[in-house]
Amino acid sequence: MPPVPKAQNAVAQRSRRAAAVGARAGRALQKGQQTRAAILDAALALAAPVGLEGLSIGAIAEVMGMSKSGVFAHFGSREELQIAVVREYHQRFERDVFYPALQQPRGLPRLRALFDLWMLQTALEIDAGCVYISGAVEFDDRPGPVRDELVQTVKTWQDAIRRAVELAIAEGHLKPSAQPQQIAFEIHGLILALHYDARFLRNPQGLSLARQGFEHLLERHIC
Repeated sequence: MPPVPKAQNAVAQRSRRAAAVGARAGRALQKGQQTRAAILDAALALAAPVGLEGLSIGAIAEVMGMSKSGVFAHFGSREELQIAVVREYHQRFERDVFYPALQQPRGLPRLRALFDLWMLQTALEIDAGCVYISGAVEFDDRPGPVRDELVQTVKTWQDAIRRAVELAIAEGHLKPSAQPQQIAFEIHGLILALHYDARFLRNPQGLSLARQGFEHLLERHIC
């Protein structure tokens, strides 16, 4: 067998070194993503009961058993951490409420599923708290990027409810005279009332009252 030319040998060695460097970089990236996800989990768990204002780089570092600089490497500021938590909460909300409801037929079945899943989510958050609701209280009169992110995510969800009402009208399940914006507003109001009754007043009938309210709302508009 003829000897391998030195040039080819050098190329092969450089290729192996590049592959090794790439593998290490890939592992580092994966570890960094895992660490960031773990930090977000901890931050979301903390934000639910104490609010977004209760979040800080120091508090998360203590919960995670990390240094402040370690957390800072993933979130350059407290504001960036708060925004990331809002986005993560919204993604999980869509995963647990919005996307499962889309599996239902268009019209009333989907609208009912949206409300039922939203009620279930609210019931699960009775003890922990809701980032949307607590965030609205904290940032209602405080302009800035965190408030902007909260407003955008809440409006996205309100738009989804309104579109579901519009589809129910288009499918002939609700009267043509039904006003999607008004119905969506009243549905949101029922959830807020449920959260207030169940979390603040500890009213055990909150869920049944919210469901009755939803059915009464539909009765006024069903064809």
